[in-house]
Amino acid sequence: MLPLVALVGRPNVGKSTLFNALTRSRDALVHDEPGVTRDRHYGVCRLLPERPFVLVDTGGIAGEDSGLAGATARQARAAAEEADVVLFVVDGREGPSALDDDILAWLRKLATPTVLVVNKADGIDARAAQAEFARYGIAAVQAVSSAHRTGLDALLAQVQARLPEAGAAQAPDDDPERIRIAFVGRPNVGKSTLVNRLLGEERMIASEVPGTTRDAIAVDLERDGRKYRLVDTAGLRRRARVEEAVEKFSVVKTLQAIEDCQVAVLLLDASEGVTDQDATVLGAVLDAGRALVIALNKWDGRSDYERQQAEALAARKLAFVDWAERVRISALHGSGLRELFRAIHRAH
Repeated sequence: MLPLVALVGRPNVGKSTLFNALTRSRDALVHDEPGVTRDRHYGVCRLLPERPFVLVDTGGIAGEDSGLAGATARQARAAAEEADVVLFVVDGREGPSALDDDILAWLRKLATPTVLVVNKADGIDARAAQAEFARYGIAAVQAVSSAHRTGLDALLAQVQARLPEAGAAQAPDDDPERIRIAFVGRPNVGKSTLVNRLLGEERMIASEVPGTTRDAIAVDLERDGRKYRLVDTAGLRRRARVEEAVEKFSVVKTLQAIEDCQVAVLLLDASEGVTDQDATVLGAVLDAGRALVIALNKWDGRSDYERQQAEALAARKLAFVDWAERVRISALHGSGLRELFRAIHRAH
């Protein structure tokens, strides 16, 4: 396995911008609004040619234990706990805050090699900015500007010095045997719940709040001797309903995930039938020319009459994709998942 480096810090200190700079990508959403990142997002940094590592971007720790903020913080802590090196990102312009102090106290309990990254150091005295954080007692400190990509070489040298010994493992995104599966659909149909069920852990934040997932999050899985890359995506809505800038970015990430996948699994809510929003998502899959499986989720708890109605409605409204196999599942309880994977293999 490649070593793992986690980006940790309070909201809006530039973790996602740093993630994109180090992975030479635009994989993480970046926006001036705090709290855009919620789930863990993984990428591979190859700027050290002989020592690539997996980088994980996390949501900002806001000091709250309940609601989405609490769930986001738990995801960030889980990433730090499994990391080989932690990059503790702070805002060089604002200086230390009480929230930074709290995060540092928690990081000290982990005893994981930590580099203090003083971000947003462009246009200010970098030495003075670093000196403000001297009381933190972290030996490895590096001032950077992730937005302007300055100071990254020195930061990578700090990281390299703390990585465990190199292994011979292949980078996860280089494995051609993995079947790339994108789980798509409108908001709140159970995509994150399904991915969590397949992984056997609460890897994605699943909530009753529509639009909880904002990014396209990829996770690798091995099941019955076969390799997969599962991509949980943000729910697509009709363009007229897409108003916030962050949600527009989420749509772009979902469309990119559809383009990159081999099989798209369209999740429908069996209790609500096929909606115009579902047709919008389906149109994106067809435009990309991807293999398609349709999963009727929330099948458990439906009466025989409700199931018949759902089947009839799906058959009528999805007649133009009658070649796509339909399966009935319960992401919450795990029923129908073996049939789902069989359909995915046939589509692939």
